[in-house]
Amino acid sequence: MSGKGAPELTIRECADLRVAVVAAQWHEPVMTGLVEGALRALGELGIHEPTLLRVPGSFELPVVAKVLAGRGYDAIVALGVVIRGGTPHFDYVCHGVTEGLTRVAVDTGVPVGFGVLTCDTEEQALDRAGLPGSAEDKGHEAVTAAVATAAVLRTVSEPWR
Repeated sequence: MSGKGAPELTIRECADLRVAVVAAQWHEPVMTGLVEGALRALGELGIHEPTLLRVPGSFELPVVAKVLAGRGYDAIVALGVVIRGGTPHFDYVCHGVTEGLTRVAVDTGVPVGFGVLTCDTEEQALDRAGLPGSAEDKGHEAVTAAVATAAVLRTVSEPWR
């Protein structure tokens, strides 16, 4: 199971963080679980009014994340799912989304929680979606990672000039 070995994170004093969740619309049952897990995690952290935006598919996540990073959000959570088919489309979308979201985080300094499932089958995606009976809750995990990273960044002081 890919969740094996995950760290236990303690996140404090983060209720005032501005967090946006950007979620794809493809594969509605999976996305419902991911979004619900993300919103539940935010609520548990005391972040009760996150911004939630929906985009057509996973490929559109990076451009919206980039705009949000430039508008003062402290953390962004990207949620999507890409399921392998019979063409190379899966590889191109997965690579583009991963590279795009990585660039957003590195170029802007705003943490991006990576909640994009890249699965061989719909069953694998459902098992990671945080639905009743799922083994994992990747929406919740993506929020935890993004907010924990934003909390770490708060401790970094400005360099001397």
